[in-house]
Amino acid sequence: MSVRDVIIVGAGPSGLSAAIACKQRGLDYQVLEQGVLVNSIYRFPPQMVFFTTPELLEIGGLPFMSPYDKPTRGEALNYYRKVVDAYDLQICCDEQVLSIEREPGPGADGHLFAVETRSSKGIRRARLARHVILAVGYYDHPVMIGVPGEDLPHVRHYYTEPHPHYRQRVVVVGGGNSAAEASLEMYRAGARVTLVHRAPTLKPSIKYWVRPDIENRIKEGSIAAQFSAVIKEIRPTSVVVAPCRAVPSIEADVPVPPDGSAGYVAPTRVGPSSEQEIPADAVYLLTGYRADTELMARAGIELTARHGPVHDRETFETNVPGLFVAGGAIAGVDTGTIFIENGRFHGEKIVEVIARRG
Repeated sequence: MSVRDVIIVGAGPSGLSAAIACKQRGLDYQVLEQGVLVNSIYRFPPQMVFFTTPELLEIGGLPFMSPYDKPTRGEALNYYRKVVDAYDLQICCDEQVLSIEREPGPGADGHLFAVETRSSKGIRRARLARHVILAVGYYDHPVMIGVPGEDLPHVRHYYTEPHPHYRQRVVVVGGGNSAAEASLEMYRAGARVTLVHRAPTLKPSIKYWVRPDIENRIKEGSIAAQFSAVIKEIRPTSVVVAPCRAVPSIEADVPVPPDGSAGYVAPTRVGPSSEQEIPADAVYLLTGYRADTELMARAGIELTARHGPVHDRETFETNVPGLFVAGGAIAGVDTGTIFIENGRFHGEKIVEVIARRG
């Protein structure tokens, strides 16, 4: 079996950036992606608008042209397809990585990495590499709230479009951008929306053009809101909401992008004083996402108290020699610290380190 210099897990912007750097330096590489190209962006709502400008999404020195100040999901998908074509990158989609194991061999620290994958059709493959870069992001792993009924068919962790919920009663759980935008869209499509959030206010990281809209809709009663509240149980036609006395500190210090929204102070809202049952035809649990720490742990990567991988901040190498992390994979629970804007540079730095080792 041939041995590659680098296997890159994940075909998002960070993984593509690493692949481009490998190609430019003449390294033998392969990108493995469990879904489709830039799978996380593909799973965004079709009408989504990015929080940033086009040039801050660029990789490989290729310009991202857009007539808008803030690009759309569709434009981003088109851009990254063009990047892959321009560099003719080697990407295998529909290959979920099951395991990454170190074996004796002529690789980093006298070892090679054996990477096993499985396709959606059940086909298994094994590959060998001297180095592995985990650029898996976090959008494929929603945070489960762990309540009865979370697995019911009308419960979703991803929002796409509002039309199916016309004249339905919808409960949206969360207090960030996803929850705010989904609530607004479904309300305008004729749904009766109730927003449930465990904190007394919405998150300060909400997009500055979305914040006044959602706040005003809540203030006027167009969108019902239950703050300082949590979902205790999900039933086939309702949810049980209970008061939340405190917000876990694990989320308390998540940084905010430098867009000015951090200075906003929303009025504190009073939550329910006792359990309530709210009618619900559909439930959206938009409570955040985390990287696949189980895969990391099985590969021998140690985790921090914030559930991020232990790694060198300069080289991005983990405690496992030759195994690197890039992009959203390094964030742990602090997903607000890593965006495409800064994660796109990780791959270049990692490949520079690998290339120096020869």
